This record gives sequence, structure tokens and C-alpha cells, in this order.
Amino acid sequence: MTRFFAAIIGCAAAIVVASAPASAQAVRTGTGNGAVLRTLDKTSGEVIDVEMSVGQTMAYGPLQVTLVECRFPANNPTGDAFGLIQIVDAREVKELFAGWMVASSPALNALEHRRYDVWLLRCMTAGN
Repeated sequence: MTRFFAAIIGCAAAIVVASAPASAQAVRTGTGNGAVLRTLDKTSGEVIDVEMSVGQTMAYGPLQVTLVECRFPANNPTGDAFGLIQIVDAREVKELFAGWMVASSPALNALEHRRYDVWLLRCMTAGN
């Protein structure tokens, strides 16, 4: 699993560097020690906000949600967070989602599940 996420991070960095215009400035990011995720059970309508630490896995129904990393703009810690998340269906032992979720655009890269939604709200830092 660690090699998989290292490959994703490496590929994402290479794409960003290759696609950035020469005049563009790099965005400096800070790393959070956790994140706040919002979950929705589409059947019951129940919405729950969950605080997770980096490296933590939580059970949500049959889903196992793991927060691998959370980053945010260094000059704006409450700004647009993006988190590396893996979601596995424990019943089928099947990976349903593995990638970056962006707080400001949850539909950009979302979990596709008939009953559950999970999305990133923000990173947690030492101050919050």
C-alpha cells in the first residue's frame, strides 16, 4: 500500500511540474496532522463529521476509510485542503477509492458508492 501511494504522489508531482507554465509560481503547502471528513448515509440521511489523524483507518458501515495525508496552502491553513484517502469495502475486500480529494471541489475526484458519500472538509493542524 505504501508503494502505491508513493507512486501516486510521485506521478502527481511530475504532472504538476510538467504542466506548469514557466512563469507559474509553485504553491507551498503545509501538512496537517489530521483531517475532518464528512460522511453521508444516503439511505438514512445521516450526516457525520469525523476527525481523523494521518494514518488512521475508520469503519463507516462496511467501508474502511484511511487518511494517508492532508495538505493545505501554507499561507492559508484554513484554505483549500486536499487529502490522500483510501476507501475499501471490507465485505468484498475491494478498493473503491484511492486518491486525492479536494475540499473545495468534492465532485472533482469522488467516491462512487450507491449508499455512502465521504468527502474532505479541511485539514487539522496543531493549532486547531
